[in-house]
Amino acid sequence: MSKEVKLEWRNKFALGGLLLYVVSTAFVAYLSFKKIVDIPVWNALFWIIFLFGATNAVAKAFVQDSKEKQLYLYTLASPQAIILSKMVYNGLLLFVISVLTYIVFGVLVGNPVQNPTMYLTALILGSTGFSGTLSLLSAIASQTQNNVSLLSILGFPILLPLLMTLLRLSKNAADGISWTMSLNYVWILLALNAIVFALSYLLFPYLWRE
Repeated sequence: MSKEVKLEWRNKFALGGLLLYVVSTAFVAYLSFKKIVDIPVWNALFWIIFLFGATNAVAKAFVQDSKEKQLYLYTLASPQAIILSKMVYNGLLLFVISVLTYIVFGVLVGNPVQNPTMYLTALILGSTGFSGTLSLLSAIASQTQNNVSLLSILGFPILLPLLMTLLRLSKNAADGISWTMSLNYVWILLALNAIVFALSYLLFPYLWRE
């Protein structure tokens, strides 16, 4: 994980590009709507912004690594340690992006969320789920020649169950619906995240040996 932090810190323009994306898209929404009072529209726009930001941030997890670099890393650490470190780092990065998007989006177009704690829970579970799924997809795509196209093709259908559940949980948070009525969505997200992490831990060593 420390390697990922050092590389990201050296490559500051990538973080700057993500920050610029978040601010610019929120500002475009502000110019278009001024203030969004319709909760479903606000919630949908938020997750659209986060989805593309997450894809741009995590898609390069393995795709940008050369075969020589992957072989070198294989001599230093186990495949399980490498995939887990990338997933943890990407999860923290996506959580920072999600919180920043939430703050900027709320300041510019209004914040209708009535249950911030529940919405924060959705951000944590969403960041974890996106990180695990996109990191594994990036590892799979890195083994092909047309890796960017494959990542785009695989990404949407696999992320769809996670995204649909996040939309429902976050809408409940925005509407102020109680935890009792929303707990099922939390358990579904926890189960999806656990499945992704388990599959990554078990399958990544076979991808790594290729």
